[in-house]
Amino acid sequence: MVSQLLFGETVEVVDAKDSWRHVISSWDGYSGWVDVKQIKRLTATEFEVYSEQQAINLSLVEGLMAADHFIPLTMGAVLPMYDGLRCALGDQSFQFSGPVVTAGQQSLRSDWIVKIARRYLHAPYLWGGRSPFGIDCSGLTQMVFKIAGVRLLRDAAQQVTQGRAVDFMEQCQSGDLAFFDNARGHITHVGIILPDCHVIHASGKVRIDKLDHFGIFNKELNRYTHQLRIVKRLLPDEDPATSTQENEGAKSDDLVGQGALFG
Repeated sequence: MVSQLLFGETVEVVDAKDSWRHVISSWDGYSGWVDVKQIKRLTATEFEVYSEQQAINLSLVEGLMAADHFIPLTMGAVLPMYDGLRCALGDQSFQFSGPVVTAGQQSLRSDWIVKIARRYLHAPYLWGGRSPFGIDCSGLTQMVFKIAGVRLLRDAAQQVTQGRAVDFMEQCQSGDLAFFDNARGHITHVGIILPDCHVIHASGKVRIDKLDHFGIFNKELNRYTHQLRIVKRLLPDEDPATSTQENEGAKSDDLVGQGALFG
């Protein structure tokens, strides 16, 4: 498995072999093979409408109710043609009573990113995963930013090409993405910076660890597990004088005064 598609996400079918379809995700351009039973054909009009409307489930798990059955939806699933009570997929209609968010509904601030990220805490690690039942490091960052209305690519090595570089540790703010490399200099890991010099990331499970200019320090192992390479910002710069108290904490402790240059 290279990645996951969640309910309501759209793809383009580019090839077919037996019962398999080679698809390209509309959200991030990622490609892979899926069983034909897992996808539903849309008309060109339906595809356009579904792609534009991005009402996203905010509940960890919520039931999508049909007349005679329900479909369990995980956080980040898309509700096609959602009107506040019901959504539709082809000729089927479903009722949904869980919390939802739409792109642009929330102001794009670091405290909102942090709140979303914390909802995935303790989700088990799964290579290619994008749900609370299993998620990888770049799947976590992608889903958190998707719920916030920001389009991230799929892999850490792709995500590092996005956003604006933060040159010094003292300039970091909550919601920035921290990227980590291996001994060969390849980007292999990513996490979201939290207040008070911490990072939330998927490593074994979604966890919170200490972050400094060297990298991620795991207190349980009493050692650094990931070497920091660069920090990128996709959010608006926040004025320290007017930011929330939570985000003020991100400027304290070992992020302040170190002046370490990334890279």
